[in-house]
Amino acid sequence: MSWIELFFLYIHIDKMNRKIEIILKNSDNLPIGTDIYSGGEHQKRKPFIIFCHGFKGFKDWGGFPYMLERFSKYGFISAGFNFSHNGVTSEAPMDFTRLDLFAKNTISKELDDLNCVIDYFYKNSILYNIDKDKIALIGHSRGGGTSLIKASEDKRIKAIVTLASIAKFDRYTDKIKKEWREKGYIEIPNYRTGQIMRMNVDYLNDLEKNNFRLDIYRAVRNLTIPLLIIHGREDLSVKFTDAEKIYECSDKMISELVILDSTGHTFGTEHPFKGTTAVFDKVIELIVKFLDKCFK
Repeated sequence: MSWIELFFLYIHIDKMNRKIEIILKNSDNLPIGTDIYSGGEHQKRKPFIIFCHGFKGFKDWGGFPYMLERFSKYGFISAGFNFSHNGVTSEAPMDFTRLDLFAKNTISKELDDLNCVIDYFYKNSILYNIDKDKIALIGHSRGGGTSLIKASEDKRIKAIVTLASIAKFDRYTDKIKKEWREKGYIEIPNYRTGQIMRMNVDYLNDLEKNNFRLDIYRAVRNLTIPLLIIHGREDLSVKFTDAEKIYECSDKMISELVILDSTGHTFGTEHPFKGTTAVFDKVIELIVKFLDKCFK
């Protein structure tokens, strides 16, 4: 039995929505809560989408579950998961109750988690009726950067979509990094929850130690699969110029850039989810059209 099978802890099926809830464990024995949206009974193998949330994000944030459920209705099987160090647990899926884990997070750990998720579904593709030759990644914000790195080094990924993605992981001034190193941590406010979320210096050490691997521009230059870049022009968290920089590094023959006017970082959606928006539905439509073209 493989380590992935050993770490397959729990499964629950929501028959009404055809959502399957799974808890995997990574190589450090930490849980990775995962939801799979299958769209009902079917015989034919279907393309598979894996969604990666961003910084201070989680799989159940706002409109993410709505988006993944919609994908299943368009003929895809889709999955969202929580990075093991995002601070959210399956016991409290909407709250940051493990700030100790959040503080220790690094991009390399997120890449390891993503690899675990891909490994599991690739190995068990028959069980979920997944066409393992048609796997796509979608990443939001920092998850976009993580997805780009992974897509550049994993031949199992055949297409990628970024939503409001960052263009580099090191987004800090020299002054901030100097203080960060002196204290051993930096404190980030979460204005939605009112929490102060600490990030240890492990994050900076990881970026410096693995600066070649974690260079998003380098990863994009090495991509040989279709790439769709979507960004809101009014994004206050990650400027739309990041999308333009990613596009400039890409192969224009296989990449597309869409800048949507009058919308921001989450395309008009909020948490808790209060319903979709016209622009968020447009984002879903763009992704479906792009992936249909990739996997036809």
